[in-house]
Amino acid sequence: MSPGSPRRLRQLATISVAELKNVGERRQASLAEMGITSVFDLLTVYPRRYVDRTRRVDLSDLTVGEEVAIFATVHKVSSRRTRQGRAMVELTVRDEGESLTVIFFNQPWRDKQLPVGTQALFFGKVTDYRGRRQMSNPVVDVVVGVSGLERDPSHVGRVVPIYPASGKAGLTSWEMGGFIDESLRRAGEFLDPVPAHYLEDLGLIDRTTAMRGIHLPPQWDDIAIARRRLVFDEFLRLQLLLVLRRARLEETEAGVAHDVDLHALDVTPGALATSGASLVHRFLAGHRYELTGAQRRVLREIFGDLASPRPMHRLLQGDVGSGKTTVALAAMLAVLGSSRQSALMAPTEVLAEQHVSGLRRDLDGLMVEDPSVLGGERPVSVQLLTGRLRAKERQAVLEGLATGAVDIVVGTHALLTDDVRFAALGLVVIDEQHRFGVEQRATLRDKGRAHSVDDTDPDVLVMTATPIPRTAALVLFGDLDLSVIDEMPAGRVPIVTSWCRSDEEVAGVWAHVRREAAAGRQSFVVCPLVDGSDRVEAASAVEERTRLATHELAGLRVGLLHGQMKSAEKDLVMDDFRNGELDVLVATVVIEVGVDVPDATVMVIEDAWRFGLAQLHQLRGRVGRGSHPSACYLLGEPPSEDGETRLTALVGSTDGFVLAEEDLRLRGEGTLLGARQRGRSDLRLAELLRDRDVLDAARNVALDMVARGGLSEDVIDELRLFVDEDEADYLFKS
Repeated sequence: MSPGSPRRLRQLATISVAELKNVGERRQASLAEMGITSVFDLLTVYPRRYVDRTRRVDLSDLTVGEEVAIFATVHKVSSRRTRQGRAMVELTVRDEGESLTVIFFNQPWRDKQLPVGTQALFFGKVTDYRGRRQMSNPVVDVVVGVSGLERDPSHVGRVVPIYPASGKAGLTSWEMGGFIDESLRRAGEFLDPVPAHYLEDLGLIDRTTAMRGIHLPPQWDDIAIARRRLVFDEFLRLQLLLVLRRARLEETEAGVAHDVDLHALDVTPGALATSGASLVHRFLAGHRYELTGAQRRVLREIFGDLASPRPMHRLLQGDVGSGKTTVALAAMLAVLGSSRQSALMAPTEVLAEQHVSGLRRDLDGLMVEDPSVLGGERPVSVQLLTGRLRAKERQAVLEGLATGAVDIVVGTHALLTDDVRFAALGLVVIDEQHRFGVEQRATLRDKGRAHSVDDTDPDVLVMTATPIPRTAALVLFGDLDLSVIDEMPAGRVPIVTSWCRSDEEVAGVWAHVRREAAAGRQSFVVCPLVDGSDRVEAASAVEERTRLATHELAGLRVGLLHGQMKSAEKDLVMDDFRNGELDVLVATVVIEVGVDVPDATVMVIEDAWRFGLAQLHQLRGRVGRGSHPSACYLLGEPPSEDGETRLTALVGSTDGFVLAEEDLRLRGEGTLLGARQRGRSDLRLAELLRDRDVLDAARNVALDMVARGGLSEDVIDELRLFVDEDEADYLFKS
C-alpha cells in the first residue's frame, strides 16, 4: 500500500493482509481462520470494547461477587496439576495498588500466553477463596506483550481498543491492534462517497476521521461519534440496495388497476347486499365477524395499491389471531371482481390445507359471474395445489388455473413449478414470509407475468404472524410497503400463561387438561424432539405421548403428530383432532403456524426454554381461538439466564410486538438478519434497537439519493462490494 488519492473500500478489499509487516504465512493462515484475508476485512473488525487507562479500577476497591474488567500486569506465574488431575495455571496480577490472584483450570497454555510482564485486561467475577480475592477462568485480552512494546504509544494514548481475539487461531487483541494500526497508517485518506450536505445536515463526521476514531480514539467521547458515522454507512448501504431493488422493479413492471369498492369496507355483518353489489360487499355482509378498525385501515391501504396501475409490494404484519387471513381474502375478492385469480402460498401442507378449508367455509354461498355455465354464475372456486395431490387431481387444478375456472389456489412450493400457468394472476399472497426466501417471493411474482396469458405483473401481499420490530422490518423488507394490524377482534379471550416449575404445579397442569377433556375441550402438548436422544435431555414427542397416555392422562384419547410421519398419517391425526375425536395432541413444532382448532383451550410446552421467544408466542396462539378461557403452561427449568428471560417475558406479555422487541434484544441482529441478502454481511457495528434514529436517517437519505435521479460512481462502486455479481448487474444495469 502507498499513499495517494483517497482510497475506496473496494481497493482495500483487493489488498491481501500478507502485505502487512509481521504477517507471514502462519499469521496469514490464522487471520484467514477468522475470515480475514484483506485489509478491508481487517479494518471492519471493530473493537468489542475499550479500556480507559485514565480511569483504572483500583484492585483494592474490588468487591466480592461483582463482575468487572481490570487492567493489570502479570507479576508471577505458576502451573501445576490439581489432585483431580486438572491443569491449573495461577497468576498474581498487580496494578499500581494491590494484587489479585487469577486462576485458570484446564487451560495449560495460559502460562505461555501470559508470562511475567504482560499487561492484559481480565474480565470476570471476583470471588473469595480462603480470605483472598481471586478470579477463575476470566476472559483475557492481552494489551501489551512481554516485550513492553505497545502498538504505537502516540496513537494508543489513554484509550485502548480491545479486539476480538482467537485462542484457536493464536491471535491476541494486541496483535490484531498492531495489524490495524499499520493498515490505517498506510491506507491514508478514505474516499467518502456520501455527499457533504447530507453529513452536515445529520451532524456526521467524515469517513477518515470515523475510521481513525473507532480504532484509535484520542478521547473516550470520540468513540461514540465515530461509531455513529460508521453505523450510518452500514444502514445507508442496506437501504440504498433495497430502494434500488424496488425502483428497478417499478421500471419494468406492467400492473393492472383493479376496480375496487372502497365503500364495501364500511359494510357490517347482516347488511343488505343486492345482486349488483361487489364481491367484497357481499362477503362482509355475510361474514361472521365485523372488521376491526385496524383491518379496515389496512384494507384501505391495500385497496389503494390495487387501484393503482403500479403493482403492490406490501408486507402485512399482524399478531396471532388479529385477522390477517380475512384481510387477505377481502383483497383476493377485490381482485376477483376484476376477473383475476389469486394464489396463496403457505410454508407447510398442513397450513395450506387448513387455509383451503377456512376459505371455503368463509366463501360458502358466495357466487361469481361466469357466462360459461348455466345460469351465468357459479360458486367461488378455491383449490389446493400441493406436492402430494394425485396426478388426476393435480391435472384438473392445473387446467382450472389455465382456463380461469379456478379463482383462488392455495399451495406450497408446488406453486413454483414450471407447469403451473394462470389465465390471469392478479394477486399473490405469501403467508409466513419468514419461511420463504427473497428468491422464492420473486419467483412467484414473476410467474404471474410469465405464466399468465395477459402478460401483466400480479400484486404481492406478504403476511407474517411473527411480529417484526419496525427497525428490523426496514432492514429485512425495506423494498415493501408496511401495513400493521395492531388491534385484536372484539371478544377474543385472553390466554393466561404460567411457568410451572415444581412437581405440584406440573401435576396441576395435567389435572387441568383432564378437566378440560371432561368438559369436551382439547389440549396440545408440544415437545422439542421427535425421538429420544441420549445426548440431549429433552422430552421427545413419541416417548411423551406414550408416557402421558399410560400415566398422567391415562384414559384420555391422546394422539401424536410430528413432521416425520407420512402425509396421510398426519392428515388423519389432524382430522381426528379437529373433529373432537382426540382429547390431547402431543406434537412437535409442526403445529406452530396456522393450526386452528376452536375447542383447543390448553397449550402445554415441555422444555419450553429450548424454544425461541417468537416460536413460543406462535405456539401459544394455537389456543384461545374459541369462546372459552384458555391457558398456556411452560414446563422445564432453563439452564441459562437467557432461557429464564424468555419464559419470564412470555408470561408477562401477550403482545407479539412487545415480545418481538425483546426477542431482538436477546438474540441480536445476527439470527434475524442471517438470510437478509446474499454477499457480504454488512452489519458489523449497527444495532437495530439502539440505532433506530440512525436507521431512519439512512432510509430518508437513501430515498432522496435515488429520487434525485441516480447515484454517483463512487456510491455504486461501494455498493457493488456488498452484493454478488448477479444482483449488482440487475441493480446497476443502466
